[in-house]
Amino acid sequence: MHCSGPLAGLTALLTLVAFPVQIKTDSTVSTELYGDIENTEYGDFESLSQTRERQQHLCHREVPSVFFQTERDSPVRGNGSTIYFHRIEVCCAGYRRDPYANECVPDCSASSPDNCRNGFCRSPGVCECFAEFVRNEHGACIHTCPIACQHGRCYLNGTCVCHQNFVLDQETRQFCRPKCSQSCGTHEECVAPGQCDCSPGYRRTPDLGCQPVCAPDCGFGKCVAPNQCECFAGFIKRPNWNVCEAECYLNCENGLCESRYKCHCREGYRYDVNTTSCLPECSDNCGQGNGVCIAPGVCRCFRGYEVHGAECRPKCESRFCGKYGRCVAPEICGCGEGQQHCRNGSCDDIEHCSCPSGETHFIDRCLKADRLSQHLNTSEKRKHFNRQLAYEFNALIGRLFNF
Repeated sequence: MHCSGPLAGLTALLTLVAFPVQIKTDSTVSTELYGDIENTEYGDFESLSQTRERQQHLCHREVPSVFFQTERDSPVRGNGSTIYFHRIEVCCAGYRRDPYANECVPDCSASSPDNCRNGFCRSPGVCECFAEFVRNEHGACIHTCPIACQHGRCYLNGTCVCHQNFVLDQETRQFCRPKCSQSCGTHEECVAPGQCDCSPGYRRTPDLGCQPVCAPDCGFGKCVAPNQCECFAGFIKRPNWNVCEAECYLNCENGLCESRYKCHCREGYRYDVNTTSCLPECSDNCGQGNGVCIAPGVCRCFRGYEVHGAECRPKCESRFCGKYGRCVAPEICGCGEGQQHCRNGSCDDIEHCSCPSGETHFIDRCLKADRLSQHLNTSEKRKHFNRQLAYEFNALIGRLFNF
């Protein structure tokens, strides 16, 4: 029997039964920031020697598995100690990932403002300048004569002569420093002729002068030097973590432990009981659950959705919904007040799904009659049409009745 009109296919689908559906997840993971956690998983194709080389400074850590969800309705299943955690590879403390060499290399950012540019980072914090470069007062590798001389000029004999109000560095005698007539105060340095300011890693306070800065703050401790915390009595630091907290039985990522069973979250995070950690917060749960919050106020939309301000909205790229419809789900237009689904078609002026020539509207989509059997040949497809049939009935006439 052939049916036409809005209820096409209704009789044929009444006899369908629901089957279990298998949901597949995409294991491909890109480099992203999850709160304070950078995911740096490497590719699968490499030699054994390459694997051993990069594993020299490679560590593992577990992060909440919700960050790896790519489909709206896919279950969250991690490969870590529980299903709520996913195990990833990260560079060990003192190392950073080189995006070009795809390996962990020493990190000199703490001792060199430009991370040892014009030099070689021999080991964590140890920067060796290339030939004809020298480290200046801030740790940056700068040119020496005969190429250049900081705050001075080079002569043919290779010497550096300083500009007015600058003096030659006493240790290297290869660059010039600004000159201050009076000595600078504690944790201060001469930053310009006659001008003192706080040294790097310090900031000026109204009452105590230049004080060290620790980022993040020390928690239950005191900042005694740049990024060096001294804990109060009864509090400790986690391994490789410069924050003072109570001994704790919680993971408390993006927060610190106030007691054995209490985690205090940083601003922009909320406590999650499954992971016992602090997860980033986004407005409206990333657009009514259409994405994952990967940092405070930053959504990563699921496949088939795109960011619009603070929301994740569905995309309809293959067909235009027309001025009488709107995109209600990935690649699905909704027509009229009831939002009748219209996949591969467009909404007409009478708020119905209009199909291209040679196709007919079947349940929620436009298709050719000879393709119908292909859309019912698996249990997953039959279960989808079972669910969609109830939705379409309500969108067309069911909503007019009080059931």
